[in-house]
Amino acid sequence: MDPLWLLGIGIIVVFGGIMLARLPAFLALVLGALVVGALTPAASLQRHAQEKKMSEAATEDFVTQPLGKRVAAQFGNTCASIGILIALASVIGKCLLDSGAADKIVRAAIRRLGEPRAPLAFLGSGFLLGIPVFFDTVFYLLIPLGKALRLRTDRNYTLYVLSIIAGGTMTHSLVPPTPGPLFVAAQLGVSVGMMMLAGLAVGILTATSGYLYAVWLNRRLDVPLRDTADATVAQLTAITQRDERELPPLGWSLFPILLPVLLIGGNALLQLDAVAQRFDLPDQLLRIGSLVGDPNVALAIAAAIGIGLLISRPQLGKPFGAALEQALTGGGLIILITAAGGAFGGMLQQTGVGARLESLATAYQIGVLPLAWFVTVLIRTAQGSATVAMITAVGILGNLVHATELPFHPVYVALAIGCGSKPFPWMNDSGFWIISRMSGMTVGETIKSFSVMQCVMSLTGLATILVLAKLFPLI
Repeated sequence: MDPLWLLGIGIIVVFGGIMLARLPAFLALVLGALVVGALTPAASLQRHAQEKKMSEAATEDFVTQPLGKRVAAQFGNTCASIGILIALASVIGKCLLDSGAADKIVRAAIRRLGEPRAPLAFLGSGFLLGIPVFFDTVFYLLIPLGKALRLRTDRNYTLYVLSIIAGGTMTHSLVPPTPGPLFVAAQLGVSVGMMMLAGLAVGILTATSGYLYAVWLNRRLDVPLRDTADATVAQLTAITQRDERELPPLGWSLFPILLPVLLIGGNALLQLDAVAQRFDLPDQLLRIGSLVGDPNVALAIAAAIGIGLLISRPQLGKPFGAALEQALTGGGLIILITAAGGAFGGMLQQTGVGARLESLATAYQIGVLPLAWFVTVLIRTAQGSATVAMITAVGILGNLVHATELPFHPVYVALAIGCGSKPFPWMNDSGFWIISRMSGMTVGETIKSFSVMQCVMSLTGLATILVLAKLFPLI
């Protein structure tokens, strides 16, 4: 069966299950993964195994695996990559909220910046934090502040959430040392420094366009603050009505947010070859950096500090253990949904839909920059992961770039791939579910806000790249 038919069937099953049959997202995604996996022919599985460079024996085992085992393997892979992070981030968020630390940060920001500038603060914070830290982690750390600010101002929740997203998502795909742009730059022979500078320039413009869309949508879509798995509106309201003398100091309130950023970002810098060669860093320092700079370890340290804040503050009548249990219960639900989304996306990858879409794009003889963007968009929409889309697209286009005498620097191709990894996030994207569940937005609201904004930023990025490549070819 043509992979495009399998993609269409998967979309119908998941969208129909959630929007029409009103199934829980977890069940609809698992059902979609099972249906797509059952219809995928053995020849497609063999091609997928060859693309992954599996041995002959491993390929045979993979092709003959029972359907349930293949789905479970993709589910488990997603859990392995995000499970601990989500659980720890849920603990950090709960501790920031219940201890009053999030409210303390919001009160300080309003005093110093003023309420009208608060969304810009979220935009800038997300943009900077998205360079060394995965976007999911940035969202985990900032969404408690957005909730606290919504309670304090009683408006603009849509703008607060989208400002965080607009800032963090583009640097994730454009600026090293995050894995996607780092890998693409290496494959195209672009220096890390060039990729960082060009990515920052394009990222600023794309994030600005996303912010303008958020301002526009905020006037038309008022997302209320709803109960989520980690905290109810009543609990949040009680916290934000505290006397400020009961709140923790500002420095300690910021510590659980800033520390993981510093640890992860510092480790990323230490691991760069240019840094190691220039400063001749001792192996012991590199080992320590790798240990504490691992995202799981960094967030565990931040969670421990957050728990300390929670212990040191009044608990609003709730036992300490119960607060953490509620956080982990909420995190567990998010893990289930995002892992199911990962399983669905993984089964779509096994159909060979990425190569099928690439062949269609190539057949139309599109220019190199639009082609790089378009191929990445198709792969991203089909399988869900922005990083996988970038890695796949550069693998498809790398030989073309090296064999062609480009009239501009290859950094523009890398940027086009980065911008193409943004649209169209939907139910097969784990980030879609994280944003939806942690912010309290419905599926429809998430599509209207997050998904459409990603398209706006991506198109802005492509237009910017085309203009810059024409005016400043850098060769």
